[in-house]
Amino acid sequence: MSDEKAAEGLSNAATRPSQTDGARSVSLNENRIDSRALFAGTREITIAHGDETYRLRLTAQNKLILTK
Repeated sequence: MSDEKAAEGLSNAATRPSQTDGARSVSLNENRIDSRALFAGTREITIAHGDETYRLRLTAQNKLILTK
């Protein structure tokens, strides 16, 4: 690998979120998010809204429950 390619790889890596920080992107299409992308391998996510924290859970019956 050339030095230029190696430097480019480091540069790209520095701008991407690491896998360990929990950050990931979800596509928004006409104000709609697919819940499969939101949950991606988990059954619960945490939502920060202002000073409040909410939990959005996916039930065994495939329903969504939002709790404060």
